[in-house]
Amino acid sequence: MKRILFYAVCAALLAVAMAFALGPAIAQSASAEAKSLKSPADFDSINNLKERSVALFNEMGKVLKHPRCVNCHPRGDSPLQGMEQQVHQPLVVRGMGNIGAPGMRCMTCHGPENVPYSTQEGSIPGHPKWHLAPPEQAWEGKSLAAICQQLKDQDRSHKTLAELQKHNATDTLVGWGWHPGEGRQPAPGTQKIFGDLTQAWIDSGAHCPQG
Repeated sequence: MKRILFYAVCAALLAVAMAFALGPAIAQSASAEAKSLKSPADFDSINNLKERSVALFNEMGKVLKHPRCVNCHPRGDSPLQGMEQQVHQPLVVRGMGNIGAPGMRCMTCHGPENVPYSTQEGSIPGHPKWHLAPPEQAWEGKSLAAICQQLKDQDRSHKTLAELQKHNATDTLVGWGWHPGEGRQPAPGTQKIFGDLTQAWIDSGAHCPQG
């Protein structure tokens, strides 16, 4: 009986030790997965076309739901900041044309390119077309299924699926998400993979996830 108890205690201690040892590795693997994007070819083994289409869009969702994208697709009238997605400070509003209010346009602080801070780590983000997405294209707080339906609705997306693919694959403001400047985590993968995923999703029927 004592021997059985001894082995049970040893097994429990070993399990705890392995959990501590493997925990960081598992977390690191999950983090690496979140920062990467699979290519369309990775989904070729899914024979059911609708299931493949949904899987492709779920992969696109790693980008669509990332703060680099959602921060400029807010549900309110102010952009968000950082991975924590806090309301922009100092407080600014979208204004007419989604470029800020008179006297506080986006370009007042955001120039045509990222500008590193001179005295500390980090940078001021910039792009020649810096602006908020219009209210009908808000993604903040929405499920991936809702975003998918929104993208397919031309009244809200203002784009055909072909135009959406070109936008995702070539628009330089979208591309900023992968080159956000010092101190910011880029969107997962690359813009090319994102564009390729978009095309593969369209080619497979542009099906949306449930929910």
